[in-house]
Amino acid sequence: MEPIYDYCRDRGFTPEGEAVRVGAWPVQFVPVFSPLTHEAVSLADTADFEGVAFRVVWATHLAVIALSVGRAKNFARVLALLESGATTLDGIGALAARHGLADAWTRFRRRFLDDRE
Repeated sequence: MEPIYDYCRDRGFTPEGEAVRVGAWPVQFVPVFSPLTHEAVSLADTADFEGVAFRVVWATHLAVIALSVGRAKNFARVLALLESGATTLDGIGALAARHGLADAWTRFRRRFLDDRE
């Protein structure tokens, strides 16, 4: 990812953790490293900001990518996406199962969600 960050930095965009600040927007780049991330990028919506087209990965894909990485901050992202209403338990469960992550989803639900349902 470093070449992307270098490119952005050379154009005055500031790296901030996992994102790059473009104006007021934190932009995160999603590398394609698995069938899940390939699907996420290929199904991403195209949006426009001041005449510049960019791709936006669906929240359900972001949640399952975070689940697959499995760090505490990734689990927090899954919870935030759920709490915001950007995705659903069923949506994450179906996508996780399709990409061989059903067990990870079950563990996540037991650990973080069982008392909320």
